[in-house]
Amino acid sequence: MKKTILFFQAVLLCLLVGCKPAPNSGLLSDEIKYVDPFIGTGFHGHTFPGATRPFAMVQVSPDTHIMGWDASSGYHYDDREIYGFSHTHLSGTGIGDLGDVALLPFSGGDSIKPVGLFNKDTEKATPGYYAVRLDNFGVNVELTSTDKVGFHKYTYDNPKDRRVMLDLGHILQPNWGHKLVDNSYLFVNDSTVEGTVRTQGWAHFHSVSYRITFSEPIETVYQYIGGKLRQDSLFLRINTEEDLKFHYKFPEKAEPLYVKVALSMVDTDGAEKNLEAELPGWDFEATRIKSAEIWNDALNAIEIQSAAPTVMVNFYTALYHTMIAPFAYQDVDGRYLGMDKKVHKAEPGYVNYSVFSLWDTFRALHPLMTIINPELAADWGKVLVQGYKEGGILPKWPLASSYTGCMVGYPAVSVLADLVSKDLADGDLKTWAEAGARSSVYREDLAEKFKGTRELDLITLHPYFKEKYGFVPADSVPESVSWGLEMAYEDWCISQIAAKAGLDSLAQAYAAKGEYYKRYLDPETKMMRPIMGDGSFRTPFNPRYSAHMRSDYTEGNAFQWSFFAPHDMDNFIATIGGKKELETRLDTLFTTSSQVDGEHASGDITGLIGQYAHGNEPSHHMAYLYNWTDSPWKGQERLDYIMREFYTNKPDGIIGNEDCGQMSAWYVMSALGFYQVAPGIPVYTLGRPMVDHALIHVKGGIFEIVVKNNSPENKYIRTVTLNGKELETPFFSHAEMAKGGKLVFEMTNTHP
Repeated sequence: MKKTILFFQAVLLCLLVGCKPAPNSGLLSDEIKYVDPFIGTGFHGHTFPGATRPFAMVQVSPDTHIMGWDASSGYHYDDREIYGFSHTHLSGTGIGDLGDVALLPFSGGDSIKPVGLFNKDTEKATPGYYAVRLDNFGVNVELTSTDKVGFHKYTYDNPKDRRVMLDLGHILQPNWGHKLVDNSYLFVNDSTVEGTVRTQGWAHFHSVSYRITFSEPIETVYQYIGGKLRQDSLFLRINTEEDLKFHYKFPEKAEPLYVKVALSMVDTDGAEKNLEAELPGWDFEATRIKSAEIWNDALNAIEIQSAAPTVMVNFYTALYHTMIAPFAYQDVDGRYLGMDKKVHKAEPGYVNYSVFSLWDTFRALHPLMTIINPELAADWGKVLVQGYKEGGILPKWPLASSYTGCMVGYPAVSVLADLVSKDLADGDLKTWAEAGARSSVYREDLAEKFKGTRELDLITLHPYFKEKYGFVPADSVPESVSWGLEMAYEDWCISQIAAKAGLDSLAQAYAAKGEYYKRYLDPETKMMRPIMGDGSFRTPFNPRYSAHMRSDYTEGNAFQWSFFAPHDMDNFIATIGGKKELETRLDTLFTTSSQVDGEHASGDITGLIGQYAHGNEPSHHMAYLYNWTDSPWKGQERLDYIMREFYTNKPDGIIGNEDCGQMSAWYVMSALGFYQVAPGIPVYTLGRPMVDHALIHVKGGIFEIVVKNNSPENKYIRTVTLNGKELETPFFSHAEMAKGGKLVFEMTNTHP
């Protein structure tokens, strides 16, 4: 009976979105029915439910939350007010920005800034489509999009009072320093307006141009400049630093009103060209259906089957979330604003991207893309190196053509090293190595260049001390241990790039720096411990202590940072006393009290099992480290718990900030039964598969995964074969996967 119901659901979906058989499909062809965009919008997941396409510039979504941490994406599931539908958003971040060009349809009222009220039961979202009813205005709103154009459909209960607010002063997180700095606006004709909004926030330099076209002529315009209604005349062109709001009233009509909003990060001419190229017509349903088809094709990269409906929804929602950022950041004519704030014209085949949450995504998102979309992964590597060419340093968290100094180290080199290790690097490797080396040291030239801007956050003293002493002194800068450990890994990454480029002396020098992590190992406490300037360990020492941005560890404590040497596991294990000692330390990590000390402990420490914190990235590899011990089954047990308890089919179903796809990429790879502990070493290690069957479309064809005897009870691996040969160790190479093949797990309910 259940299969019959699912069949009819699939038929109905095909009628709605125009399903077509996926190429080489053997399992599914309508993956989007399993995607729930509301997962992650509750708790502190910070995702948004609005309409977008894979890696697209436009994400048109309701803004329900303006102030504070939970306004990072502009939306929180618990809210019941909508301030506007804006066109750019960040997915799952811990800091907010964007939220550009907000529209809100309404009827009645004389408020300068009307606010819509809604009930959750009228809200709907699927990939590429969002709908809600604004109850207090009697307006049904539907949203869809192309890559660079947001498409709105408004159906009014009252055809005599159809109004739309354009809010050009709309800002997310103004209490965190986000502010409007410039506003230009042009009334082009009675159905078209355009302009440019410039803001400063997390991105110190952000400029977005727009062209808005209504499906009908505007009857009346009400202009609010700096919060005051201007009644003296209609200003066709406005240039101001003040807030601009416009209320447009349309003639009486029973039919829906449609609005197209095209964006460009260059100028209004770019926005107009983007609109003409991507959405010349007014067929809302055709655009929505096309978005569904595009998402189905993208999600078809991995086809899975599972007897558990929750796994199907978790998996495809997670895969969906891995395809929102980074997003393409250039116009249809190839122009884009570079990291030098200059307009560039892309060479044929090059696409500029922005929003790389690299400290998070180097761990799983980028490795996942090397499997299912290697061409895109290679393109992203070129973008990072191009950022170095334009701005003089590799981006760390590039946002809207701006450097941000968010998070630790210089993680772009991890992405580059992984591409090199998998023979996916496209470019001059000597330039790649140069970019890594120049980004790994303190840069006085850039400190001077970035003075007075938030881009200065990129230049810290941690690399200076690393180069001078071989460690980062805890009494000189905060977060010294986290920086020291990650810089050791990243310097090793640079050594791998340099070696492939034939720069032997550079490779040797950076390989030596890759061992600097050992300086933090304290044999007494068995932790990675802060070192003072005189070379002694900090005392007193509390491994449970955390103070956000003030302690020796980034978004965590010593427990969560004492297992980070992914590039040198064999030597790390030997240094701490062998694999039995590693097992003991991992057991302690997962079973000790979950108490975190400190009045200002980081809010990112979530999803605790003992002191393992799955809600933040430093812990993400740790369960897999049991594969370096004699008890891999312990890792399988932990992974089963994490995937069942910390990923659910509910709005609060992501246990921490989703972080531009990292939390989701971890689930996608782990549910398939493997993970890459060290990007730059092209080897995957086995875990606990949640799927029953999977077809991964890889460069060489199909990599098939079969999981026999899979069930909640059978969480342990009995045997694994790759292409018919039993694996003697829980590892296999990227090269073996990329050429296609078959991985077969046999599961059991007992462990050795």
